[in-house]
Amino acid sequence: MSPEGQGSSTRPYLIRALHDWCTDNGFTPYIAVHVDGAVQVPKEYVKNNEIVLNVGFEATSGLKLGNDVIEFKARFGGQAREIVVPIDHVVAIYARENGQGMAFPVPSAATSAGPSVLPPAEGGARGTPPRLTAVDTPSSNNSEAENPEPPPTPGSPKPSLKRIK
Repeated sequence: MSPEGQGSSTRPYLIRALHDWCTDNGFTPYIAVHVDGAVQVPKEYVKNNEIVLNVGFEATSGLKLGNDVIEFKARFGGQAREIVVPIDHVVAIYARENGQGMAFPVPSAATSAGPSVLPPAEGGARGTPPRLTAVDTPSSNNSEAENPEPPPTPGSPKPSLKRIK
C-alpha cells in the first residue's frame, strides 16, 4: 500500500486492460508518452516532449506491460531500438482506428526520475489534462511490418480521444 493508504496506482492495470481490449477487437493500441530524462525512446521522434508509440504485438518485440515500466523493442527507420517508458509517463492509451481509449495526467516533476526537457511553464502538473497531438502516420509508424494507412483527405473527420469513466 502507498503511504496515503490508497493502494497502488491503477494506471498500469488500466493500460493493460485497454491494450487487451484493443488487441481483442482487432485495433492497434497506441500510447502517448510524456518524454523527459526518465524515458528511453528515440529522441529524434519526440515532438513537444511527447511521442506516440504503436504498442501492438506486431509492431513490438518482447513487450512487457509492467507495473512500473513498459519495455519493448521496436524498429524506427529500420533500426531496432530498446524502449523503456515509466508507467507514470504514459499520458494516454487509445485505439488508432477509432481514438477510443483513456487519458492520464502528465507526470509532475516530483515523479519524474530525470530532468524535464520542457520549460517549467510548459511542463504540466498533476491534474491538468494531457495535450495530445495528432498521429502523423508516415513518420510515427514504428513498425515495418505494419502497412501505413494513407493520409487523411481534407475535410475528413479526425479521430478523437474519448475518456472512459
